[in-house]
Amino acid sequence: MSQQPIKFAYWVPNVSGGLVVSNIEQRTSWDIDYNRKLAQIAETAGFDYALSQIRFTAGYGAEFQHESVTISHALLAATEKLKVIAAILPGPWNPALAAKQLATIDHFTGGRIAINVVSGWFKGEFHAIGEPWLEHDERYRRSEEFIQALKGIWTTDNFTFNGDFYRFRDYSLKPKPLQQPHPEIFQGGSSRAARDMAARVSDWYFTNGNTVEGIKAQVEDIRAKAAANGHSVKIGVNAFVIARETEAEARAVLDEIIAKANPEAVNAFGSEVKNAGAASPEGEGNWAKSTFEDLVQYNDGFKTNLIGTPQQIAERIVALKDVGVDLILTGYLHFQEEVEYFGQHVLPLVRELEQQREGKRAVA
Repeated sequence: MSQQPIKFAYWVPNVSGGLVVSNIEQRTSWDIDYNRKLAQIAETAGFDYALSQIRFTAGYGAEFQHESVTISHALLAATEKLKVIAAILPGPWNPALAAKQLATIDHFTGGRIAINVVSGWFKGEFHAIGEPWLEHDERYRRSEEFIQALKGIWTTDNFTFNGDFYRFRDYSLKPKPLQQPHPEIFQGGSSRAARDMAARVSDWYFTNGNTVEGIKAQVEDIRAKAAANGHSVKIGVNAFVIARETEAEARAVLDEIIAKANPEAVNAFGSEVKNAGAASPEGEGNWAKSTFEDLVQYNDGFKTNLIGTPQQIAERIVALKDVGVDLILTGYLHFQEEVEYFGQHVLPLVRELEQQREGKRAVA
């Protein structure tokens, strides 16, 4: 268990349709005014990060999308402390462009930009924008080179790199980012290739929602491999939060979300992502064991079970910290009001429980 306070992030709703594939009311908007206010609410509430989404085409409720780097910069301009993680997709982005964009934003915002390297799961999207669709492990191999190139550009002058996907010759980026040694690099994925990549090159590894036991196994696997590589990686876990005054109220909201799910969209999403995962050598990916109910929330957020009273949720968050989780990436039905509620009623309980554990450790 880390002695550092667990960190909190929220999904930026820069994509229409909210965070569940359901016809339930979601008092959430993808527009910039809503997102600016949400970022300010999250910052006041004590959140550390916001994660923007990258989508190029409609599908599964995401009819409209704001581009991730642009909206990340807008949210940074509206806040003072919050860090924003911009999702970037190798293929449409070259590492030279990404390195330059993010270094510039880093200077403009006093070192508050980070990157989430998304290897890609949506084959139809790649075809729609004329990008080649690589085999599963090749996508992660490209992402690893992308990260190696970013790190090289950000930290060295006269950078030279001869990879299978990217090549640089005597390239010097100026100015380099303010953050040292470089802006934080996040990635996701549950396949063997994704975990091995994180254990070699990433600062942070995002995993889909899961039980405490399932996450513990992933954490131990990644940390052991990272240590063998002389590397260290922090762990972030996805969770959909439904915090209400009683557990019955929270469970009723979950039941309504699932009851009003859009079956056609959920099944289409499930088919797409499971096909992507089946292409991995082990035949599994992020959503390999996801049920219909799990897929109603894009990243298995219901599985993490942050559903109940503030006290129940706080205890489950600390249980996740106990098995090595460093960050909780949260989604909500009604973002502005629920992020504010989380900051007022859940986060203080988490900090109280953390202090109690630290006190017991000091006595022991």
